[in-house]
Amino acid sequence: MDSNSIHNPLKTLAMSSKRHRCAACFKQYKKREHLIEHMKISYHSAHQPKCGVCQKHCKSFESLKEHTTGALSKRNCSEVFSKRGCNLCMRIFESPVFLIEHEHVCRLQAPTPLGHSAESQIYDPPLIIENERESRPEAVAIDCAMAGGGSDGTLDVCVRVCLVNEDEKLIFDTYILPQIPITNYRYEVTGITEDHLKDAMPLEEVRDKILHILHNGESIGILRLSGGKARVLVGHELERDLYCLSTHYPDHLLRDTAKYPPLMKTNLMSHSLKYLANTYLGYHMQSEMHDPYQNCVSAMRLYTRLRSQKHQTKANELLSTCRKITKGYDSLTYKEIESMSSNELFDVSKSNYKCWCLD
Repeated sequence: MDSNSIHNPLKTLAMSSKRHRCAACFKQYKKREHLIEHMKISYHSAHQPKCGVCQKHCKSFESLKEHTTGALSKRNCSEVFSKRGCNLCMRIFESPVFLIEHEHVCRLQAPTPLGHSAESQIYDPPLIIENERESRPEAVAIDCAMAGGGSDGTLDVCVRVCLVNEDEKLIFDTYILPQIPITNYRYEVTGITEDHLKDAMPLEEVRDKILHILHNGESIGILRLSGGKARVLVGHELERDLYCLSTHYPDHLLRDTAKYPPLMKTNLMSHSLKYLANTYLGYHMQSEMHDPYQNCVSAMRLYTRLRSQKHQTKANELLSTCRKITKGYDSLTYKEIESMSSNELFDVSKSNYKCWCLD
């Protein structure tokens, strides 16, 4: 401690009580190294949901709702949001008039359930398209209906699959011949009976048709590396659907509304698709039974809505420095990051997931 600090106790107290504030979530720390550690493990970025009033970044839209409309919401943010905020997309508008105009577009009508025709089979694959390098990949949504197999009927067996494109057009819908005996058709949920599966399509043929649509003429090598012109697969709990179809698709081409961090609960658990449709699209699923078409359309709408978001990101020259720090913590790199402001720390921070706006 220097002589000036000794003779100026107020200055010494101010230095010891200085707080280091996160530029993203506004948490404060006594020590700067604690702030740096927080930034490393929080993965804050411009892609996180953000309050339109105070600019606070939240981990998920549910956290943002708690911040603006919850029991412990900030007063100023809550007041502004109640007058000019959209409860679906969480955007804030210049006036209540603009908000009313926006809500007519933001609140969607529930898709009409497809039903359970005993002869349901549609195969209308989109044309193979040569995507340009600058264009984004096409998306296809999938949903499966499961009956029960095994002695107690708890083993999921895929008995129907449905695919739609971005225009919500049905491009594939068929019942699937089960590979093991069905012991519980789960009719109350699926609406499927034994009659629906009499002339059903074999699973291997179903799988080939699905992969033909998804691959879009792309080679397996390029598909696994970068995706190329292959189509993005959208759905809810995709891992379960793909497993029951006995197939695989590269993780970097999957867009799962059950696992996308901004759509998850604050405890990182998944919401149901019905909840997501009601909360972020503005409608209730009308059908009491599981309708694959309705689920496909709802998942696709969630994906296209979040893909259309525009996040302001900054190209920062210190990005390479930040990468070195997270890898090695060498003395030179740590000195460089020690000299960065809170805003600079945020600028070089990166998400731990790929934002759908980057598709």
